[in-house]
Amino acid sequence: MTTAHDYSEGIDPERALKYAIQHHSGDRTEIVEGVITNVTPSWDHERAAKLVRRQIAARVDDLGCVEGSGNLDLPGSANWYVPDIAVVPEDLAQGGGALLPDQTLLIVEITSKSNAETDRIVKRRRYAEYGAPLYLLVDRLERSVTLFAEPGSLGYTKVDGPHPFGTVVRLPEPFGIDLDTGGL
Repeated sequence: MTTAHDYSEGIDPERALKYAIQHHSGDRTEIVEGVITNVTPSWDHERAAKLVRRQIAARVDDLGCVEGSGNLDLPGSANWYVPDIAVVPEDLAQGGGALLPDQTLLIVEITSKSNAETDRIVKRRRYAEYGAPLYLLVDRLERSVTLFAEPGSLGYTKVDGPHPFGTVVRLPEPFGIDLDTGGL
């Protein structure tokens, strides 16, 4: 006879949330501070992501990396992110599982009206806490770009920006390229 699971021992809420998100329909579903959110970017949002991807593509290839919007797990928290762009080493990308922010070389988030404060505050803090080396915030509402570097437990210690759209922003090593923000 099969019986229901005995929940008197409790369940791990982080594990349950992340299991649910991995089995939820839709590729772009996130958990932000425990809230499950479907991410449906607009065409203008996707256009901005494409402009960044085009500019970093050659260098990403040179570094033996891939860029995309795969899943990022933040263990020990109720967070599961799908960044607009993440650059990760190709060997880590093979196998298809979620990666950790410190396994990326660069994370790019592009704001929308519905998530601007999340990208500006929550994700910036969490990406730093979880060791993402570079976080590029493309703020379409403020029409600015800010590069955050040198993560620590209290946030990023180096901030370049905000720069108004049209400014050339230098992506430091390992990229070592200038990003033209004029078309964003």
